[in-house]
Amino acid sequence: MTVSVCWLRRDLRLGDHPALCAAADDGDEVLVLFVLDDALRRPAGAVRLAYLYRCLRELDERLSGRLCVRTGDPTPVVPEVARAVGARRVHISADYGPYGQRRDGAVRRALESDGRELVATGSPYAVAPGRLHTAGGTPFRVFTPFYRAWTAHGWRAPVAEPSGVRWARLSGDTIADDPDLGDVQLPPAGEAAARRRLDDFLTGPLTGYAQRRDVPGEDTTSRLSPYLKYGCLHPRTVLAALADRATDGGAGRAADAEKFRSELAWRDFYADVLAANPSSARVDLTDSLAAMSYSRPGRTFEAWKWGETGFPIVDAGMRQLLAEGWMPNRVRMIQASFVCKDLHVHWTHGARWFLERLVDGDLASNQHGWQWTAGTGTDAAPYFRVFNPVSQGRTYDPDGTYVRRWIPQLRDVPRTKVHEPWTLPDGPPAGYPAPVVDHAVERREALARYESARDARS
Repeated sequence: MTVSVCWLRRDLRLGDHPALCAAADDGDEVLVLFVLDDALRRPAGAVRLAYLYRCLRELDERLSGRLCVRTGDPTPVVPEVARAVGARRVHISADYGPYGQRRDGAVRRALESDGRELVATGSPYAVAPGRLHTAGGTPFRVFTPFYRAWTAHGWRAPVAEPSGVRWARLSGDTIADDPDLGDVQLPPAGEAAARRRLDDFLTGPLTGYAQRRDVPGEDTTSRLSPYLKYGCLHPRTVLAALADRATDGGAGRAADAEKFRSELAWRDFYADVLAANPSSARVDLTDSLAAMSYSRPGRTFEAWKWGETGFPIVDAGMRQLLAEGWMPNRVRMIQASFVCKDLHVHWTHGARWFLERLVDGDLASNQHGWQWTAGTGTDAAPYFRVFNPVSQGRTYDPDGTYVRRWIPQLRDVPRTKVHEPWTLPDGPPAGYPAPVVDHAVERREALARYESARDARS
């Protein structure tokens, strides 16, 4: 009897899992392994850890208690497990992140020194990083041509869950209890919940998505990002279901499906950029603002972290983040602009706080999303494009629905004042702060710093 090992990382599912299928074809039994790696657990906040543990428990139930969980450095742990079950090959989905590449290289060498093999099949993306290039053979740095190439390249159809697999058993460590989350409410975890959410989105919020996705007060987004983050759902599964749904309606449905498909492409794009530029996880991708003067995070930055800036759309987003570990993408862009251009703080500080608090905290999407707004990344928004928190609120939350949901003190404020409550005759309602900065003043300051940085380069 032969046993193969399928080592899971960002692919906590059984369906549409090429690496798992390869493992099933390779052995009479498959041992499914997950390694709790402290190098990844240390920087993860309580929200991400709790959600990871919940996804692991759900997967363990689907495997009838046969998920093998080990704790430690994968370099010695994975070969040890393979040796214990006599596996010649360990199957994985390829990882393209900076740490993942280093870790997998070390594990590969350790396995080879023991006469074993690490086999990569598939990836967490529709189109794996490094697959697409410009006409000049270089990695893409602009989304629109990447999207054209991504669409033209296409992706494989989902693969069926392997049937009749005998799951091997090997003693492991107990999945840790969830860290204390206080009142934070996370979405249901695991593959079954991911499938339900996908179905709910396709039959509900997808209609009108192209026009309404930026309205935070409505249920207009997919909320699939946590499931894609942990691989409870593969993007190919989403794309296949989306294609089926798009054919059920007219031009409006097709436009909605196309817009959502482009959002999935952004995820692949940012992963591709990070794979080609690993240092961009920590530093500016471009040097266009190398001479920019930034302020140290201080009192106003702390106010931002806890949703106490006095700008309702900003505070509502941060309070949602604290309560749910999530916020819509439009609100994330508003946050990034506020930190970088109203507080003049370098994007890395805000990005680090997001990764600590987001349940869907994905290194590539998070870091490059922040850089897009900061003006130092791909497709960078012009630095002089400074989001006005009041006008952003009025445009995307015109009735104050979102603001009132997350800021109780503003629930009785009239529609015309809900996004600038400091203009009420008596100032902001009791318990809600006055603005920590004057946006008009800080906008001028941001532009002055930009001009100075640009002059320094010329």
